[in-house]
Amino acid sequence: MKKHIVFYFLFIQVVVKANISLPAVLSSNMVLQQQSPVLFWGWGEPTRKVFITPSWSNHTDSVVVGSDGKWHLRITTPTAGGPFSILLKENNTITLNNILIGEVWVCSGQSNMEMNYHWGLPDVKAELPDAANQNIRFFSIPKTTALYPQENCRGVWTVCDSNELKNFSAVAYFFGKRLNQKLKVPIGLIHASWGGTPAESWTSASLIDTDSFLKEANAKIPESKSWPVVPGLTFNGMIAPITRYNIAGAIWYQGEGNTAAPYAYDRILKTMIGSWRTEWKKEFPFYYVQIAPYVYGNYPSAALLREAQTKVSSLNKTGMVVISDLVDDVRDIHPKNKHDVGLRLANLALEQNYNQPLPAKSPLYQSLKTEKDKAFIFFEPEENVVIKGPEAKELLIAGDDRIFYPAKAKADKGKLIVWSQNVKRPVAVRYSFSNAGIGNLFGANGLPVSPFRTDDWEIK
Repeated sequence: MKKHIVFYFLFIQVVVKANISLPAVLSSNMVLQQQSPVLFWGWGEPTRKVFITPSWSNHTDSVVVGSDGKWHLRITTPTAGGPFSILLKENNTITLNNILIGEVWVCSGQSNMEMNYHWGLPDVKAELPDAANQNIRFFSIPKTTALYPQENCRGVWTVCDSNELKNFSAVAYFFGKRLNQKLKVPIGLIHASWGGTPAESWTSASLIDTDSFLKEANAKIPESKSWPVVPGLTFNGMIAPITRYNIAGAIWYQGEGNTAAPYAYDRILKTMIGSWRTEWKKEFPFYYVQIAPYVYGNYPSAALLREAQTKVSSLNKTGMVVISDLVDDVRDIHPKNKHDVGLRLANLALEQNYNQPLPAKSPLYQSLKTEKDKAFIFFEPEENVVIKGPEAKELLIAGDDRIFYPAKAKADKGKLIVWSQNVKRPVAVRYSFSNAGIGNLFGANGLPVSPFRTDDWEIK
């Protein structure tokens, strides 16, 4: 009897080892990045050959499974199109169907990226009757943590329709829909977000733990049973499994989880972006959302975090969208307008990635000059600034005494002239530099001016 049991056990082992398998992200309905070498990888029996035949070329390539039971093979994709199929053979046969070639984007962050129809978003509800679109595909990664980088995750590629849209990120969907409309190519969206998570959780732990500055900042984030704050946990479980999947770029909506140590956010996010690019072995574009006005408390933690976010845009192939004008309730940390957030992210990608002339960049503070009792503010990109309303809001000006007073302003030929009768010799100007302030300065392109301060005085 024992001999039979042993024989049965060994037989099952051989059958399992002989079958090739794929990670979840390589499945039917997926979108592959166009005109690029895409990686196929998986598991199988050592020394056996895996044969792969994509229908766009009908050419068969092969690779030998390594001694560790793993294999990988790069295949070049054609220009956007489809649907195609891919046949994989070893001892077993896997057929991947309904595959499109187009543009693939990772969409990550915390709850404002996570928000979907079930959060009561009117823009998503309005989309449902006409949501069906074969050329937009979703891959959602469930909330997962891990102590070490994982090679696989749960998830399945689905075709966009009203049912799938209800459970998918609203920001990601509106971003993808805009790209699909403007580029006329299939769009694949990989969604990985978790409300309340700090950026450290999405960054390789070794990069935080070996940096005393970042490690100290992370220690200031309160521990929670509801979401992971430990460095690397969501990176290991939700990002590492997809870093071999070729992408066009990433969009990011996060920052609220780092208001406990806002001074460190620019370094943290730059480190995270760098770690992702290292893992993907590609300097892909990374576009992110500035956190919205919200009543956080008396200390201007959100203002300082937005300032840090603005500094991140100096990193190559990055860009920030400002959404202060899209908030109708500063007591709600989850603004309902996700349509225009996705639209602005898409316009930034279309302008920066795909060379389409669109209004994409909010004016950023560039420099300050003073003359007598006036302060002159210059912006980048250089364009006229518009004051929407009878007078500018959320503007403050100060002299050497560092006491700020409400200021008046007028726009004049690409610069903003600021003054106050209480300040005879101005040295500093602040605009919307508070947690919940909503200003009314806009670029000529209709996008809001990013909050700023011209000083670097210590905030107490």
